[in-house]
Amino acid sequence: MTVSIIGTGQSAYTRHPRAGTTTSGVISRAVRNALTEAGLTPADVDGFAVSSFTLGPDHAIDLAWRMGLKLTWLMQDTNGGASAGGMLQHAVRAIEAGDAKVIVLATGDLMEGQAFAELVANYNSATRDHLSPLPMNGPNALFAMLTTKQMETLGLTREDYGHIAIAQREWAGLNPDAVYRNALTMDEYLGAPVVATPLGRFDCVPPVTGADAVVLTADPGDGTPRANVLSVRASYNADQQAGDGLATGLRSIAGPAWNESGIGPEDVGLACVYDDYPSMVVAQLADLGVLPAEEDPSIFIKRRIATRELPVNTSGGQLSAGQAGASGGMHGLVEAARQLRGTAGLRQVHAQHAVVSGYGMVLYRYGACATMAVLERGE
Repeated sequence: MTVSIIGTGQSAYTRHPRAGTTTSGVISRAVRNALTEAGLTPADVDGFAVSSFTLGPDHAIDLAWRMGLKLTWLMQDTNGGASAGGMLQHAVRAIEAGDAKVIVLATGDLMEGQAFAELVANYNSATRDHLSPLPMNGPNALFAMLTTKQMETLGLTREDYGHIAIAQREWAGLNPDAVYRNALTMDEYLGAPVVATPLGRFDCVPPVTGADAVVLTADPGDGTPRANVLSVRASYNADQQAGDGLATGLRSIAGPAWNESGIGPEDVGLACVYDDYPSMVVAQLADLGVLPAEEDPSIFIKRRIATRELPVNTSGGQLSAGQAGASGGMHGLVEAARQLRGTAGLRQVHAQHAVVSGYGMVLYRYGACATMAVLERGE
């Protein structure tokens, strides 16, 4: 059985949500938009999964009730940037097992100032007890250290990271839903205020309010534009936070995922990787094998990413479109599905296969969760 994404939806990202905006409201809007695109109604849905940092005190069942969903399968994922891949993995298995026929996966958050500050300060007990008391602001300092280590290890420069941010901003210029669409120059990138050396303003994701959703079902076989899920894998606590952070959990699951999908990283025409920082784009592309081990990363960035020869984060990624809390990982899945279904508008590329990665849940030093999905354009 082939499981496919047949609809995508988004609740518009914004840095400044209107008064009265709620988390349940933005998620519900994304779900409605996804169902409309799929030609379905809430009555057709029998499976639902959600991930959100700010949905509380409500839970998945409360939101499902508010949206009028009657279900035989339900889950709630708490793993942030890796939640989309985790929910996708469970949803594919559920459809294959016959537990549900039509499943909607949704993510979203209200990230106005106070909500974001509380999330950063109380992300988990490690953050609350050991990081928040230090004179540092959220994960930026942690990833500044990781970026410095990556620069030293791989011989990268700030200009190399700048090429990634600039290329994604060029893609964002073609995406009417991206929060930041104005062209970005290398001088602007290098001259931006320092956040935590070597990270500048354009190296760090802007928090936004918004939501994303996808609709999954078994391949309808009726010519409906779709993105087929060839493989989805996940890795949690790959090194128990004992490594240097330069290798993500993707390294151990990439081989099995490529084998299951029947293609290799060289066949990928689109990569949507979790981009909270440019250094993590490099790390994930390397662990996925899209950045070949034998190739100089700096040359690869200039030759493939800067020129947009290899489409990477064609929505603009989180660095330009924004990070809507737990929707960070779903953002890439929605974009990949839109590209493979031919609904990406001016930024449309002609890829047959896409890889999507999720990364998240910073513990003491870096993300503990990683997911990857290999998708194929439906015939």
